Amino acid sequence: MRDADCVGFLQWALPHLHLRWPGFRKVRKQICKRVERRLRELGLPDAHAYRSFLEAHPKEWESLDSACRVTISRFYRDRRVFDYLGTELLPGLAELASSRDERSVRCWSVGCASGEEPYTMAILWELSVRPRFPHLQMHILATDVDPHLLDRAREACYPASSLRDVPPEWRSVAFDKAERGYRLRERFRQDVKLAQQDIRKEQPQEGFHLVLCRNLVFTYFDETLQGQVLDAMLTHLEPGGALVIGDRESLPQTVTRSLEPWNESLHIYRRRSAG
Repeated sequence: MRDADCVGFLQWALPHLHLRWPGFRKVRKQICKRVERRLRELGLPDAHAYRSFLEAHPKEWESLDSACRVTISRFYRDRRVFDYLGTELLPGLAELASSRDERSVRCWSVGCASGEEPYTMAILWELSVRPRFPHLQMHILATDVDPHLLDRAREACYPASSLRDVPPEWRSVAFDKAERGYRLRERFRQDVKLAQQDIRKEQPQEGFHLVLCRNLVFTYFDETLQGQVLDAMLTHLEPGGALVIGDRESLPQTVTRSLEPWNESLHIYRRRSAG
């Protein structure tokens, strides 16, 4: 499939899924390969034929939606953000939880893919924060729509490329050398709960001190869906808690007044306290 044909197809199709073309521009080759593979499976000659097929078979939109999932992740991705989380934000949230006589800091990793982000948080807490707050635990809920990625997260075995940003001292403490790369030690997995969930349709039941929603909602979803998902997420964010989004993302213009900047340059926001 020619790039121009795929671009034209995606610009037509993505709005039907409440997705936005600008978010997919740089990753379109990945998506186009999947679309081309789907054309072969269906025996269709080109993108125009696939468009007609989608219009005649509404169920096929689910397959296209799956093909449009972008998974780019690694441990400690965006070093400045995680450095700040370890030195400033997590200690601040630990103080908040302690002031409320809570026994844990609760974190939600939205769109966790193969687990690199929530496991980074688990390591960061254990090695950098918990020594200062030994009475507190961190409980992490990591959700993603893709069951295959969650299976990989449960296996917790990663290639060296996934660890390229990891602080050197972490590698020997948190990982064991494995046949296919590096396996995260059980100590850093035990407080991470993995669950299949589509953020567009489902929400967890509990409240959180920290919500990580990076490089998903505010990159790929259209503005209407962004607003709907953000409002839903904020119902699970404790007053005084933090929302972290991607370093190239911005909140929708219709953002609720319940948020204020915590560290605006790092795209970290705080839920205003009630009253």
